[in-house]
Amino acid sequence: MSEVTIRKDRLAGRITLNRPQSLNALNSHMVNAISAALRDWHDDPHVKLVIVDAEGSKAFCAGGDIGALYAAGRQGDHETAKAFFRDEYRMNARVAEFPKPVVAFMHGFVMGGGVGVGGHATHRIVCGSTQISMPEVRIGLVPDVGGSFLLGRAPGRIGEYLGLTGARMGAGDAIFAGFADLYLSEEKWPLLKDRLSETADPTLIEAEPAPHSPLASIDLGAFAEGSVHDIMRELDSPQGEAVLRVMRRNSPLSMAVTLQLVRAARGDASMRQSLEREFRFSSRATTHTDFLEGVRAQIIEKDRRPVWNADASSARVTELLSPLEMEEINIEDNQ
Repeated sequence: MSEVTIRKDRLAGRITLNRPQSLNALNSHMVNAISAALRDWHDDPHVKLVIVDAEGSKAFCAGGDIGALYAAGRQGDHETAKAFFRDEYRMNARVAEFPKPVVAFMHGFVMGGGVGVGGHATHRIVCGSTQISMPEVRIGLVPDVGGSFLLGRAPGRIGEYLGLTGARMGAGDAIFAGFADLYLSEEKWPLLKDRLSETADPTLIEAEPAPHSPLASIDLGAFAEGSVHDIMRELDSPQGEAVLRVMRRNSPLSMAVTLQLVRAARGDASMRQSLEREFRFSSRATTHTDFLEGVRAQIIEKDRRPVWNADASSARVTELLSPLEMEEINIEDNQ
């Protein structure tokens, strides 16, 4: 059985993530299959709209399958991670820049790499089970797959808050923060997919009122501070203790880089710039960051007790986001 099902259905190109036993986590095969489909459909006159969805009840996509990257990195193979991130980011760019409507049906967990697949679609539909997050700082990575671009465009200081805490968003919060567009009860999705495949007309989507967004009423003034240290200092009060407790568990280096990425993305004219900046970090993740330790503690051994040792100074942040010279990701040849 294919881990991602690619087919044409009348006027629609259909992409269905089909790895529910692993919460549809993306591996290299899935990433490359999605890229190939979008490349093939780019100029195909018979494909007028793309539908992206997933099998299983628990998750649209819970991120990237990073176990292989961890194993390779521990063995001294750092090219495997670079190749995966390069291919994944190019796929993210294909989704974001696709010239035809892309409708993503995002149910259950939508984390990290799942945001990269569905979060850049033109029509992003969520439902009652949706839980969207960018939790990379918990494993020593940073919000990538174009996530920093979305975080940088969230209202107020929501981008900093979500990036530094990895907090989950329900459907209402996701729409408010700009990670989704429309709310529709999941039981109505099959009929809508059928109508979209028949007509290729996204104006037929009849959204329901979005749920309340708790995020809209939270005071996030502390996240306007200039550094992670300053933000945590401002949160050091009874009101901020819960958020501060979460941040203390995250990689200090990842949080410092994330803060820089989110704020830099606010000035980006396109997502490509954000992806290029993200790749500078992720391509160095297995050699110069807390990534391997974070994956060990949270995913492999699951002791939930990472020992963060990476230098989190501003100088190291600058170094990790510096150009890669000959290894810069080249999205220009993406078409």
